Order: sequence, then structure tokens, then C-alpha cells
Amino acid sequence: MGDRQVRAVRRLLTESLDGERRGRDPVAAAGAVVARLGRPPELLELITELADGSGDPEDSARLPYRHVLGFDKLLLAGVGSRHMLRVHLWHAGGGGTGADDIHNHRSTLASHIVRGRLGMELYEARDDGEGVEANRYEESLAEGSADWLLEPAGRARLRLTHTGHYAAGSTYALPPHTLHRAWCETDEPTVTLFLETGGGRRRHTDVFTTPGPHAGAVAKQPLDVPGYLAALNGLAELLKDT
Repeated sequence: MGDRQVRAVRRLLTESLDGERRGRDPVAAAGAVVARLGRPPELLELITELADGSGDPEDSARLPYRHVLGFDKLLLAGVGSRHMLRVHLWHAGGGGTGADDIHNHRSTLASHIVRGRLGMELYEARDDGEGVEANRYEESLAEGSADWLLEPAGRARLRLTHTGHYAAGSTYALPPHTLHRAWCETDEPTVTLFLETGGGRRRHTDVFTTPGPHAGAVAKQPLDVPGYLAALNGLAELLKDT
């Protein structure tokens, strides 16, 4: 079994995103890479290669899981802890327990919509009394497990600053501190190619929820190797119709 596509993707991530290139915008660079890799023919070739067992499926299967925001995360390729390229499969009407949560990320992110459509809202924290009230949590990984740990961090007020709608072929990229919320807008599954990139990752993310009780820890629902390969095969079939 070959891994030509996996090696090519890792090489592109390293060459495009590593190093200190003068004048390079890391957010724009991440968006350009994920748009290039997210073209359906190229992405289908990569996923087909992985579904055949190329690369390291035992290692890759440790990370995919159903996210609380309502999508499946499938790892495609990574370069250490600096770059993680994944597919997100959003299920129509399948919003998870955290579907309404507003959050940011530990590092720069970029997402290319391969199939379907996403909606997204951007928010800013306010200290002047404007906006809606929310509970703030610091989210990190629990020691000794892969579960999410949520530590209460007080109250906040958030103001909506932008609402966007992203159809297939669209790309967006955000700095790590950007507060946002995303959801699937179609009756069919939406597929996005998602990249997290950057060496200096934050230790936690910020999650904002509506006032009220919130679980202190949320368990991940991981896949085993057969489940991971089956998910990739299903995704490949889905992309053949794109």
C-alpha cells in the first residue's frame, strides 16, 4: 500500500506553513493551503488512499471522534503537533450538545467547504454592558484521558459582529482568539476540510454558553481502526457525487 498522497500533503503543509517568511500572513497562508487541498478530485484521491489502509491507520484512528458541535472529525494527515488536517462531516439536523456554544481555538484555523453549506457567526467580548450574557469556561483536555474538561471562568457579554454563509468552494480562515459558532445549513451532509496550524498553541480554548448548568467534563466518542476506515470509505462514496 502506498502513501504518496499522504507524503505530498505533509510536504505541502511543511513548505507552505513552516518557517519565517517575511511578510507572510499565517492566516491567509492556512486558507490558501486548505483551499488547494480541498478541491474534490485531490481530496478524494487522498481519502481513497487512506481508506485503503495507507499511512498509519492505527495512530490516526486514535483521534477521530464525534464532536459535541455535531460533526465527525476524521484525521487525514498531521505534521507533529504543528499542523493537523482533518475532514469534518456535518450531519444534517445532527447538532450536538454544544451546538449553540460560542468558542475560539488554540491555534490558527482554516476551513474549506467541499460539499454542502455552513453558517457561521462571529462574536466579540464586551465590557460595556452591551450584548448577550453568557457563562465563560476554559476548555482543556483532562489529564489521563482525551475528554474535554470545562473550568468555570465567570460571566461575559458577547456581541454578534458578523453572520456568514459558506457554500461549497468557499474558504474561511480565523486567528486563534476569534469567537465564533458554526452549523450545517443543508438537509444533506456537509463536508469541510479543516486545518489547525501553528507551533505556539494556547493551553486552553474559551467556550461561552447560555447561563445555566453545564457539564464539567464531556467524554469524546472515539472510533476504532475498522470504524475509522469505514468512515473514510463512506466519505469517499459521498465525495464521488460532489
